[in-house]
Amino acid sequence: MAMVGVVIGSKTDEQYIQPALEILKEFKIDYELSIVSAHRKPEKVRQYAIEAKSKGFHIIIAAAGSAAHLPGVIASWTTLPVIGVPLPTSELKGVDSLYSIVQMPGGVPVACVGIGSSGAKNAALLAAQILGIKYDHIHKSFEEYKRKLAES
Repeated sequence: MAMVGVVIGSKTDEQYIQPALEILKEFKIDYELSIVSAHRKPEKVRQYAIEAKSKGFHIIIAAAGSAAHLPGVIASWTTLPVIGVPLPTSELKGVDSLYSIVQMPGGVPVACVGIGSSGAKNAALLAAQILGIKYDHIHKSFEEYKRKLAES
């Protein structure tokens, strides 16, 4: 059963989220990748968020560009932690997405990482750290990852 829901707004965003998927695989964390647009299919986003916990998700990683509403809309419908990944898909190269995600109103928290692929990688690492609090095998994998990082 997937522990992490990974959501992108369109198929073209998949290139940016790939590093997150690689980290989740490396840590043997099951995930489910979904393409759900906050603007084109808002009802589908609502349903996704409402059903996320019953599907077994512990965390949701939501990547979005431009106005970047996807992470916030999901966070408004779930009690699960949401990690937002701003994508550089607009003329502003993701700065607009970053501002949108970090400026969520009080009461609707969304964690935010950096813009683009490196942000996606960090979102997966943050998810692993959070899951490592409860799951010892993930914690051990993260410790090993940090050890190798220090050696390189």
